[in-house]
Amino acid sequence: MALHFDRAEFDARRDRLLIEMSERKLDALLIFAQESMYWLTGYDTFGFCFFQCLVVKADGEMVLLTRSADLRQARHTSIIGDIVVWNDRQGANPAVELRELLNNLDLLGMRIGVEYDTHGLTARNGRLLDEQLRTFAKVEDASDLVARLRLLKSPAEVEKVKRAATLADDAFDAGLALVKQGADEAAILAALQSAVLAGGGDYAANEFVIGSGADALLCRYKAGRRKLTKNDQLTLEWAGVYHRYHAAMMQTVLTGKASKRHQELFEAARSALLACEKAMTPGNTFGDVFDAHARVMEIHGLTKHRLNACGYSLGARFAPSWMDPQMFYNGNPEPIAPNMTLFAHMIIMDSESGCAMCLGRTYLTTEAEPAPLSRHGLELIVK
Repeated sequence: MALHFDRAEFDARRDRLLIEMSERKLDALLIFAQESMYWLTGYDTFGFCFFQCLVVKADGEMVLLTRSADLRQARHTSIIGDIVVWNDRQGANPAVELRELLNNLDLLGMRIGVEYDTHGLTARNGRLLDEQLRTFAKVEDASDLVARLRLLKSPAEVEKVKRAATLADDAFDAGLALVKQGADEAAILAALQSAVLAGGGDYAANEFVIGSGADALLCRYKAGRRKLTKNDQLTLEWAGVYHRYHAAMMQTVLTGKASKRHQELFEAARSALLACEKAMTPGNTFGDVFDAHARVMEIHGLTKHRLNACGYSLGARFAPSWMDPQMFYNGNPEPIAPNMTLFAHMIIMDSESGCAMCLGRTYLTTEAEPAPLSRHGLELIVK
């Protein structure tokens, strides 16, 4: 069995979940989010793109319904002892088999929570599920239950994130060494990814972002590569990943000579990030962190060039995104608490001047100000 945590860790997570289920008066929880399954049991796969469900009863009993391709995967990577396979065939409706499983577990007429808000449950499969549960049980949306438990990291999880942060720094060092006039984005991207994998890390839950020239104003990955010019801008967003735990970083690097506009944008980005650090303390909320960012951007006259969110929680995530649901945006009441791993990114895209400037790193929250997990400082990098 290939587990990345000891059994006591998983037992503690299960106990936290059962307490929450009891408070919500849930007789069972249907888990469809792969990160929830991984957190609770260690189960690690990419088969979540097909229908599968981990049933957790209020007494702690767990049963996984999955495909034959993931049977051995579940046995090898998780603590799940009871695994039921639904059969791939023309016209198959796995939701019917899930209902039969729930009936066998004596859950008819019970109160059941469902993780709807996940890419592990497509809209079509969700409709099939609802059709089967409509007259079977009392159903409620419990999408936030495990996600909020995952927000606070255990000491063992913090160690995973710190290892991921080291890999993120190593990746930046490897990629930065190649940045110069004439450098190929492909080589830089390969260096970033290679450093993470060579260091014992994993693939990230989404693609690394790389873009130079006009593409530096994009904060999403896109296909296609170019070579850097004499006076260029290169936006990078990447993550160190260890046992699925992410520590993200973001930086715009310049070649040649920094323009006055780039210098102005960097000062704003740095000031905003430092303001977010001061706000990222217990007693404040995720919304307060965003407001700190927004105030600095407004002072610098950059409101129309910033985004409407400036970061989010990080943890063990699966494709297609490494972002956890809790984000820094206006009015988010989620409280800051110790032992969160949070990524704050200052993204400034000035389409009028054609200049980009991004700066971001991952933090571990404490009883006071957060601890940056990167060994790199906050300097404007010109190569």
